[in-house]
Amino acid sequence: MPIALLALALGGFGIGTTEFVAMGILPEVAESYGVSIPTAGYMISGYALGVVIGAPLLAAVGARVDRKHLLLALMGAFTLGNLASAAAPNFEFLLASRFLTALPHGTFFGVGAVVAASLVPVTKRAQAVSLMIAGLTVANIVGVPLGTAVSHAFGWRATYLLVAVVGVVTLLALAAWVPSQKPHPGTSVRAELGALKRGQVWLALAVGAVGFGGMFASYSYISPMMTDVAGFGPGAVTLILAVYGVGMTAGNLVGGRAADRALMPTMYACMAGIAAVLLLMHAVASYKVPAVAVVFLLGFAGSALIPSLQMRLMNAASDAPTLAAALNHAALNIANAAGAWLGGLVIAAGYGYTAPNLLGAGLAVVGLGLALASGLLDRRSQRPGGAGRDAGEKVAEGAAEQVPAAAAQGADRTR
Repeated sequence: MPIALLALALGGFGIGTTEFVAMGILPEVAESYGVSIPTAGYMISGYALGVVIGAPLLAAVGARVDRKHLLLALMGAFTLGNLASAAAPNFEFLLASRFLTALPHGTFFGVGAVVAASLVPVTKRAQAVSLMIAGLTVANIVGVPLGTAVSHAFGWRATYLLVAVVGVVTLLALAAWVPSQKPHPGTSVRAELGALKRGQVWLALAVGAVGFGGMFASYSYISPMMTDVAGFGPGAVTLILAVYGVGMTAGNLVGGRAADRALMPTMYACMAGIAAVLLLMHAVASYKVPAVAVVFLLGFAGSALIPSLQMRLMNAASDAPTLAAALNHAALNIANAAGAWLGGLVIAAGYGYTAPNLLGAGLAVVGLGLALASGLLDRRSQRPGGAGRDAGEKVAEGAAEQVPAAAAQGADRTR
């Protein structure tokens, strides 16, 4: 695999750390500004909103920009946003800075996915994308615990300074290792937005928003589930979340390999796996060891879905892959917000902390149905002579066509 993928993974690590570390530093932020913890939680919602808005906007606006330059600009904005968060003089400023920091999130992963897919043979593109996403999953194992520890030792502002340092290192790595990639001459804002006219793009986005929402309905309440139901002490939650992060990392890498072999079957299996794991979690949540084992499986099944979902979107919008790939992360953040909200509704209704697992399993089944519908439409619309080709073998062909010979030579030099 080209070393350029390491630069993209570093960016994913920084983005994943700044997104998820907010959960660990909420008490310090609340105390610093004299607000309640629920109020401090608005910085998490603000970040998610920034991802949803920024992904389509920046991907469309940057359609005609050299992809390397666009990645550098996005990471530069991300780094400045974290510096602004560290220096926030009041809570309102912090909310605004978290929103602005989130704007490059989806587009960085979208552009990075297109670049990663272009640097390797067609049979390894999902694996390349999964290696880039691995930075985000490793953030849950290393970045988030480290950022939380730094917050406890030096204050929450130091955490965002640390993330800004990761951003600077990523900028240097992108500049040194990622080859220049000029967009295809026919690329334009209109062409990128034209991908939104395709039903398959919307179906893939719905699979992520609904199906992945099932996982977040459970994961959002993993802490009270492990303490109030399984009986762990509060101090064990950090280790349990690290187990989830290990599951995410393993699932992401396995999911990338599986998607290269059979894209749509991998998506079906992951959606069914999420539903099965959530049902299992509902059954064993009161038993400590089985509950932790299922937390690992939940991270594995959920993360294994992401490479196939990412490549499915790039394939469905092959002549405008950047916007589609960026929208994947907007859809996942919608899943995050909607899943947490729906899970909270069933808890507030008095059904207990394990009820979100059943709700999540139902959402995953709906996501599986959407994925099956997408695959069925694909088979019906196949042209004569294309029946023997799996969707995974047609991954992001448009993206590959958009990489000029000079970029390909640059990619060769990075191997």
